[in-house]
Amino acid sequence: MSRRRTRTGRNILALALPAAAAAWPGPDCMAADGRLLASGGATQLEGSAGGGIVPWAVLGGYATRDEIGATSYLTRVEVGDYRLDSWGAGMTIRNRVELSLSRQRFHLGTLGDALGMPGASISQNTLGVKLRISGDAIYSSWPQFAIGVQHKKNLDFVLPSTVGARSASGTDIYLAATKVFLGAAGGYHLLVNTTLRSSSANQLGILGFGGDRGGRRLLGEVSVAVLPDPKLAIGVEYRQKPDNLGFAREDAFSDLFVAWFPNKRFTAVAAYADLGSIATLDHQHGWYLSVQANL
Repeated sequence: MSRRRTRTGRNILALALPAAAAAWPGPDCMAADGRLLASGGATQLEGSAGGGIVPWAVLGGYATRDEIGATSYLTRVEVGDYRLDSWGAGMTIRNRVELSLSRQRFHLGTLGDALGMPGASISQNTLGVKLRISGDAIYSSWPQFAIGVQHKKNLDFVLPSTVGARSASGTDIYLAATKVFLGAAGGYHLLVNTTLRSSSANQLGILGFGGDRGGRRLLGEVSVAVLPDPKLAIGVEYRQKPDNLGFAREDAFSDLFVAWFPNKRFTAVAAYADLGSIATLDHQHGWYLSVQANL
């Protein structure tokens, strides 16, 4: 298994390094603020640019084709019986390549108490690479397309393996398309994103990868948002999940969010999130809050 994980890591580096080298800006690059306000979206749970739970085809921050930019973020999700914290940083090179590194920590809450493990948590690291293939979300007549990879490593695999997960690591691959339709929603701008993901991750990978019900599956995700003001976006998201573990069903994620872009240095997102059933505990819904800094 360790050799398989090593090969996966090498494959990701083989894709990421040539793309980053080709996109790397020269010493005369400007400050990374050349794109329109809100055009880089926010940061989703696994560290990629997008909404709250869905990666979009946009790249993080505001770097243009002559610039390099960086972002950092901190997110907390509080639902009925659990808490999820996620934090990390990303880099965008010439508005072509996005690199990100993040950690997710899932606090077991009520389940931990029931298992005699008060205060227990499960953590994972996520390495992300996204490549913009073509188009521009705002200026081109067709959507902006990007392909992305999220390689995840569960750091506390004892509990996931006990409930039937097959592996402590896995790689999500996704294709995203994002388009902003100017003035299309009663005179306001309308953003539409669709993402197709191949994944075996149970609850984002918090409960490992694969299981007795299966492994890798093809999943759909969607985001729709209206921009009533250049500094504000209001929208909804939906994300399918694999449902690989027989001991408990895994529901789709959804949210209703408000994103605020007061300037190009700061972004804040608040949402009502419905995460469905998680590890036998139903009706996991509550609040999501995320802040992001851009350089």
